[in-house]
Amino acid sequence: MKNRCFRMICAVLSLLMALSCGAIAETAPADDGVMREGLTALEVTRLMGNGTNLGNTMEACNTNSIAPGNDPKTYEVTWGQPVTTPEMLAGMKAAGFDTVRIPVAWMTNATTLAIDGNYIIDAAYLDRVAEIVDYARSAGMYVIINDHWDGGWWGMFGSESAETRQLAMDAFTGMWAQIAIRFADYSDYVIFECANEELGGRFDENSVYCSDSVVSYLSDNERYALTNEVNQAFVDTVRSTGGNNAERFLLVAGYSTNIDQTCDERFKMPVDTAENKLLLSVHYYDPWSYCGATTAAGATAWGTKGDYEYMDQQLKKMTKFTQQGVGIVIGEYAALPGNDGLKVNTVAYHQRFLDLCDLYDMTSCLWDCSGMFVRRELKMVNDEIAAVYAGRNAASEEGKDYAEIQAAAQARLDAAMDAAPVTFVEDAIILTDETAVAWLMWNDGGWALSYSVGDDYNPDSISSGMKVTDVAITGPGTYTVGIDFSGTQQGVSNSVAFAAIGIANGEKLFPGYIIDIKEVLIDGEVYRLKGRAYTTSDNGITTRVNLFNEWVTSIPVGTARMHHGNLAGATPTPINRNDAAIAQIHSIYITFEYGPQK
Repeated sequence: MKNRCFRMICAVLSLLMALSCGAIAETAPADDGVMREGLTALEVTRLMGNGTNLGNTMEACNTNSIAPGNDPKTYEVTWGQPVTTPEMLAGMKAAGFDTVRIPVAWMTNATTLAIDGNYIIDAAYLDRVAEIVDYARSAGMYVIINDHWDGGWWGMFGSESAETRQLAMDAFTGMWAQIAIRFADYSDYVIFECANEELGGRFDENSVYCSDSVVSYLSDNERYALTNEVNQAFVDTVRSTGGNNAERFLLVAGYSTNIDQTCDERFKMPVDTAENKLLLSVHYYDPWSYCGATTAAGATAWGTKGDYEYMDQQLKKMTKFTQQGVGIVIGEYAALPGNDGLKVNTVAYHQRFLDLCDLYDMTSCLWDCSGMFVRRELKMVNDEIAAVYAGRNAASEEGKDYAEIQAAAQARLDAAMDAAPVTFVEDAIILTDETAVAWLMWNDGGWALSYSVGDDYNPDSISSGMKVTDVAITGPGTYTVGIDFSGTQQGVSNSVAFAAIGIANGEKLFPGYIIDIKEVLIDGEVYRLKGRAYTTSDNGITTRVNLFNEWVTSIPVGTARMHHGNLAGATPTPINRNDAAIAQIHSIYITFEYGPQK
């Protein structure tokens, strides 16, 4: 009852604000307000064509300068993007983008915030978002509006305080009631998206709004249940505002927008009073060591047959939902440009991704902060990237049977697979079911350099110039793994963001064995670990010893093992990132003994 009353109050207040500024006195001229009868979620994703994001713009926020009533454009440029103009949206449309996703920080920039119980969104900020929506609609684009990280207020959902948790839900439903009413008269070309990557993994984020949150306070089951609850509250809130919102397409967020976690049986789509109007969002930046590398020179290689197969396997998983009539929107994807330019095979990466979206009946929105479409110049960054998107818009596919589109995509996919190499590394150790390989996983502190991070041994996942020492494991014995960074563009690893020793197939071929580190050499000097490294496995196949893993907050019960069973002093971060010896690393070599547990 409390939530329903609150939403009614917010609805009335928002309605009065809108009327006072004439916002809904008549239908916005850029949008005719027409809701197309009988259009389904799968059909609309086909019509949405290729999409892009207005990244780092309306979601740009600074929790230290919150001042409701400020000119919204002061926030719009906070993260380095220009003030948005109609020409920019028209340029995106001309470049081949039929949809624009507008990430928004509703709470952080434009309200008196959930933290003090007042949820009224600043009318000027609502108007500015609406103005940009009108730019896009005038250009003939679909529009997705969401709430995007927003300073981390979502961590309130994971608070130990019941009062704070209720405040989070009140803020969430109050926020969406106001947004829904403000855009109530817009057509079904305008789509609401409840969140970004926050549902699930960020429920206990500690921020200025939720200092009483506790890391890992929620169990995985609780996170899934809360994700489902928030998605359902979003659908119920929007539908309750009536009018066009009773039938509007709604985009719910997957669990952390992660494909594997969203495909978990614990994730449930909301119940909806409208038929075939729900869409589901996930993101795709795999592998992060390629897509997310901050420099093109430091990005790992991408483009082998294995890389192609992995992308195919991951996107195909989402057909679990399309088969149920749920439209899939990959809300973000990209081989992100480095600060030194585009990465090798950027074009091939994007071409394959878009072909797979065609094949599996999904739409997608490129994550872009003027790295691909340069807003100040109103054009794509280069001719090759322009060619990827030109001619792939909805107009070019109009009148075609969908089976024809899929067949053309499959032909391109097959041709690209035939041309792809098996590996880029000539002297790589070949991993088979009967062999084990040890290597040193690595991300440098700036995420500029990376080598084969994860449970799958992949010698092609290597930044240019790195020289690695991997070793075949034949049984008990002493082995050495390591990396020399001196041949990379930056010449060193600037500290460390993640490091671990992995032994592929170790758990299968040598179950229960211990990795006992004997010596760590950094730039030829002995480095003393600041804690005891333990042996474990995340997937039951690859044996691992974490050297620096800040995401592990407790020793894994049941899988962590050491000689004599003594886990006292064990830590997932025996390398101290603050040590002077770690600041710049030219080379690191680790010698370990491998054998049965004593």
